Amino acid sequence: MVNGDPVVANGGAESRSDRLRIRAAWMYFVEQMTQNEIADVLGVGRVTVVRMLADARARGEVKITIESELVEIVRLERELERAFGLEQAIVAPLSRPDADPIPAIAAKTGGYVSEIMKAGMRVGVGWGNTLFSSLQFLSARSLADFKVISLLGGVGVARRFNPAEFAWRFAQAFQGDGYLIPTPAVVDSIETKVALVERCGLQEIFQLADSLDAVLVSVGGIASATTFYRGGFLKEADREELVARGAVGDLLFHFFNRNGDLVDHPVNQLVMSVEVDRLRRAPVRILTSGGEEKIGALMGAMHLIQPTVLITDEESARRMLAERAGAPGK
Repeated sequence: MVNGDPVVANGGAESRSDRLRIRAAWMYFVEQMTQNEIADVLGVGRVTVVRMLADARARGEVKITIESELVEIVRLERELERAFGLEQAIVAPLSRPDADPIPAIAAKTGGYVSEIMKAGMRVGVGWGNTLFSSLQFLSARSLADFKVISLLGGVGVARRFNPAEFAWRFAQAFQGDGYLIPTPAVVDSIETKVALVERCGLQEIFQLADSLDAVLVSVGGIASATTFYRGGFLKEADREELVARGAVGDLLFHFFNRNGDLVDHPVNQLVMSVEVDRLRRAPVRILTSGGEEKIGALMGAMHLIQPTVLITDEESARRMLAERAGAPGK
């Protein structure tokens, strides 16, 4: 006990069962939640919660002091869940505050996605460095009637972080079918967009997005909107116009402000991607991203996509919570 409150500790290596057990112990001993409430949050039965709490006590994980960084991660996850109304937050620890967060976030993303993919699912996927890096952490296996729908065009761009490349490799990991949007990410006119969708057989692909079981997306910060890995679809003058109109980042090349509203700019009418309104219909919406330059984009995306699951790194989590509380980030 510390000042009358139990404290959860763990000195062992992290695994999925460790995470669940420590989360259960944290919620029970620190947050004073009931076993039924914990079962609802973790998506397990009450008997499982009772067993995890007993295991935590038997392992000596309820102690006077906090002995593991894992407990700090759990605290950040719980605060994110409460602050942003998430069903689950997954926070990746960093070796040092200035470390590149992408490898850590990608590892968490690959592990989590591998666990929740099931036979018969329809999954819409975005693109970007973080998502591409998560491929190596997927637990490949065969899933029957598994469909992956790329949510953004761009197959004409022969680059590593191509939307089609990620969608295709993601589908291959689970031996599923991949559905691509065989167009540039951004077209030259509304007329071209309408013609491609209505006259070139793309309507079927877009209609698949109306019945997605899950979406897996990342966000881009506005500072990198014209960089090489983002496809080179925007000129610097476009990026500056977007900034002037309040854009903080993009989701599938939909540029939005901190309130999650799409900004008034032609690119938002010319992008060949599934509309955000369709994405919000999916019961599972996974947003994975992090880094100091993406905090504004992440804050806006909380409103825009309304993710059910957020995967980020610990420094980004702290900055997001600080901004949510009205204080400047670190």
